[in-house]
Amino acid sequence: MAQLHDLTALEQAAAIRRGELTSVELTEHYLSRTERLDLVVGAFITTTAELAVAQARRADAAVRAGADIGPLHGTVVPVKDLHEVAGVPTSYGSRVLGSVAQADEESVARMRAAGLVFTGKTNTPELGLPSYTCNELVGPARCPWELDRSAGGSSGGAAAAVAAGLASAAHGSDGGGSLRIPASACGLVGFKPSRGLVSNAPRVDRPGELVVQGPVARTVADAAALLDVLAGTGVQHQQAAARQPPPLRIGLLLQPVLADVVVDEECRSAAQDAAAMLATLGHRVGEVDRPFGPEVLPQFQTIWSALAASIDVPAQLEPQLAPLTRWLRAEGRGVSVAALRAAVEAVRMLAAATTERWAELDAVVTPTVAEPPPLLRDLPYDADPAADFAAQTRFTPWTSLANMTGAPAVSLPLSRSRSGLPIGVQLIGRQGADAALIAVAAQVAAAVGPDGRRPGMW
Repeated sequence: MAQLHDLTALEQAAAIRRGELTSVELTEHYLSRTERLDLVVGAFITTTAELAVAQARRADAAVRAGADIGPLHGTVVPVKDLHEVAGVPTSYGSRVLGSVAQADEESVARMRAAGLVFTGKTNTPELGLPSYTCNELVGPARCPWELDRSAGGSSGGAAAAVAAGLASAAHGSDGGGSLRIPASACGLVGFKPSRGLVSNAPRVDRPGELVVQGPVARTVADAAALLDVLAGTGVQHQQAAARQPPPLRIGLLLQPVLADVVVDEECRSAAQDAAAMLATLGHRVGEVDRPFGPEVLPQFQTIWSALAASIDVPAQLEPQLAPLTRWLRAEGRGVSVAALRAAVEAVRMLAAATTERWAELDAVVTPTVAEPPPLLRDLPYDADPAADFAAQTRFTPWTSLANMTGAPAVSLPLSRSRSGLPIGVQLIGRQGADAALIAVAAQVAAAVGPDGRRPGMW
């Protein structure tokens, strides 16, 4: 018999609406699992049992009162620990930073208003800067499929929680692949919305406007439903996940973009297989060349390091930050206003040229990452942060493309390695066409079908 955590978020919410399950029962189930399993998987930095149970009781009271409730009402969705939940510490993945939030961020307030339950704050690397999740607070977020491997980053805790059955879906954010990379590592759906769809208020957007917030979930429909909550779009994206898309023009991009690397054959084959499936479904699919190459990396690195340096850190705490954080911030402080402006303008021009070059395409398929998630014993490269950053670029040479252009992108769990590790495939859509991307993502995910496997101990 299926356990509660085997149900999708939408199935759990439907059971709550029908009175077959209470939000308190569901919340206590997840809190119990988290207490037993999180020391192994490293999904959470902070757990919030009292807050969660109080939220669940309010959710159940609303059901009993016949209130108008949303599609995810009463389900458990933890918040990434770069984002603020009123009355809860925000650590930013750092042992020296952080404070107790005075108010919810806008996205968190929307989740609270939708009746979602926060069982805690999920693990993230310091300031969310790397593509893996490891810090000195709670250690690494582990891939539940192979515990000696990274869950990816920077939303690695969110993905580990969902894959290990500690939540039905999770909130995350993505500045260069931070939702899609851990989704690939953990066998999940990670959706990066179009720039501006989900508000980052009250935060001011950092240089380059790379960072967006979005969902990680086990199914496209669950991810779409959580996206609707975050964006305040009703059920627009959830409905798109149930629609049959028209025949589309889809490009297959196998060349790495930000780094010239040899792509793992299983990652490459996963994208090719997805493209073949899309053709079988009636879409026109053809291989395309990369719109630009590693010559753009210096501009992206300039923006990323300036972003790191723009975060307010008391001077006396700077020496206590992680080596990669210190290195990126030092690099960023060396960037002049003119150089940053030139880098942002160069990326904007490349984004516009890419949009024009791909004007005839509705979507582009790529591998999500170039190789399996790294072994934890190899992370981080504290002795050489520059080599650490270079290794991350080689690991994920496609995902930053969508952050630079502002287009929506999704990683789908469409394949597995011979050893059983999940392998993600990325679809990049048109700017602003998030619903259309969700429709084709749901179609190809349904055609490939779930394999029914779950991580062994979960």
